[in-house]
Amino acid sequence: MEALMNSLFMNAVHVSWDKLAYQSLQGLAAWYADLLQRIKELESWVSEFQLPSVVWLSGLFNPQSFLTAIMQTTARKNEWPLDRMILSVDVTKKSKEEFSGAPREGAYIHGLFMEGARWDTNTGLIQESLLKELTPAMPVIYIKAIPIDKKDTKGVYECPVYRTRQRGPTFIWTFNLKTKERPQKWILGGVCLLCGPD
Repeated sequence: MEALMNSLFMNAVHVSWDKLAYQSLQGLAAWYADLLQRIKELESWVSEFQLPSVVWLSGLFNPQSFLTAIMQTTARKNEWPLDRMILSVDVTKKSKEEFSGAPREGAYIHGLFMEGARWDTNTGLIQESLLKELTPAMPVIYIKAIPIDKKDTKGVYECPVYRTRQRGPTFIWTFNLKTKERPQKWILGGVCLLCGPD
């Protein structure tokens, strides 16, 4: 009880809760608000029993499973081998409120933030960060599964996606994002996508 009281007093998530919860670096108040938002999102999803028009990827307990499910659904539908598929990423110019329905294939996702650079919606490319913008929000991203031989390799940066700034153990996936710069520039800059601005 004393350890629990200390955690509450220090605005920290207690260790016993942290073991069972999703990975997060937020303080207790922000973590609890985020938890309530996740529950609300899942309740609305379950009540309709259909894919939301735009899925809050950051709000899922296991985002990798959702991304894998996109690949499995497409593989089953087209009778393609799952091990010969990858995810294709297309960053839109819209916010989540501008979408009225889910796509026929794949999914629209939101809730990602870029660290080390920013996404320029006008050019549709990764650009240098603006001053005082540490983790700008990404627009809605359209994700679908394609055969690996149709993978676009020119003018892309293989951007890692992480749950938290801790990186390493919080790795989720790699998204190929368009760039005019050499990918080494973004690698040296540590550019990545995060599931939250924490």
